[in-house]
Amino acid sequence: MTQSSKKFILTPEGLTKLKGEYDQLVNVARSQIIKRIQRAREFGDLSENSEYDAAKDEQSLLELRITELEEVLNKTQIIEKASKSGFVVIGSTVVVEVDGEKDEFMIVGTIEANPAKRKISNESPVGQALLGTKVGEVVEVTTPIVCAKYKILEIK
Repeated sequence: MTQSSKKFILTPEGLTKLKGEYDQLVNVARSQIIKRIQRAREFGDLSENSEYDAAKDEQSLLELRITELEEVLNKTQIIEKASKSGFVVIGSTVVVEVDGEKDEFMIVGTIEANPAKRKISNESPVGQALLGTKVGEVVEVTTPIVCAKYKILEIK
């Protein structure tokens, strides 16, 4: 699938968060950077005006992020929390045993992935390996760093 036709998988919470970021950038940050550029122009010669250059660079980054968010928001596929289907799908919260330790995380789309918040991408090695598994199954996940066995204890 090419990047231009790719769907971005989001939970309703993830969509709300991205819409909030988009609104803040378009309605607040954009006008702030325009004012900053106008102030910097007042300093005179633009060829040696580091404040102006910095503001223009910031504006470029801002517009790039706005464009990225527009693409994501226009190509979003919303996933609800997984129902009790009996197997792991995107949106499932999975309790696993790895190396004798219990671990729990939710499988989400790449954009929402945040391992620190217990959300892993469906495209990550662990996410890919767990999709479609059932309680009691054991999957082996091999990454360049480690090889581990994950036993599915519960699907929420």
